[in-house]
Amino acid sequence: MEIYDINCVKGFIRMCNDGWLQGWHERNGGNLTYRMTEDEVAACRPFFDETAREWVNMGVQAENLAGEYFITTGSGKYFRNVNPDPIHSIGIVEINASGDSWRTVWGLAEGAKPTSEFPSHFMNHSVRKTATSGANRVIYHCHATNVIALTYILPLTDRDFSRALWQSATECSVVFPEGVGVCPWMVPGGSDIAMATSEKMKLYQAAVWAQHGLFVSGPDYDTTFGLAHTIEKSAEIYVKVLSMGGGLIRQTIEDDNLRAIAQDFGVKLNEDFLH
Repeated sequence: MEIYDINCVKGFIRMCNDGWLQGWHERNGGNLTYRMTEDEVAACRPFFDETAREWVNMGVQAENLAGEYFITTGSGKYFRNVNPDPIHSIGIVEINASGDSWRTVWGLAEGAKPTSEFPSHFMNHSVRKTATSGANRVIYHCHATNVIALTYILPLTDRDFSRALWQSATECSVVFPEGVGVCPWMVPGGSDIAMATSEKMKLYQAAVWAQHGLFVSGPDYDTTFGLAHTIEKSAEIYVKVLSMGGGLIRQTIEDDNLRAIAQDFGVKLNEDFLH
């Protein structure tokens, strides 16, 4: 058996490739992290480095992630290379007992480092772990084309984006009934965007980064990728509708329709976003 045969690593590689095939990861765009279970760490441990690498301080701290292990994409690495060359493209990092530093224990060969967005991922893993009582384990950032396009024309509010997405595809109010958060444009990779996103992720599974992309969370690879895919497809429908009709929308899913969907599917819709 190779480490690539272990399900958590195999699934990570597949999700990276799925994102590449969608066209969401030009050049070195986007990043993915996964918080491993104890059993997954135990299964991967035989493949860890024989000699420990140095600890690196992150500049942020989360006590509820102390001692955790994460699979992560690498800084400057291309999603298109994860499947053919995982050892150089991804890695596993360990968090120290203080919850403020990481060290690589496998992968990220030849001095590669975790994604530059790792502090943002780390803080949001902390928030989502608390918000979901430990259920959420995946954080995914992609450059979803149509979501980015909408940040040029829609007001950058949680309500406006949530309503536009809910009304563009019937399943959306079931997949993310709480809505989506929206962050204004910020320099990527820094503490400001990490903190702003973590505030949104206390309330939502997903946050839109204006002129940048989509940031989503979930309990596993399928659910998380499915959330991003659903949001992007709904955004694509909205973009096409506006393009075809010159901005005129003759009919849509009305608020009472959304309430009916929520009732039938047993989800709690965010009433703050309805009329």
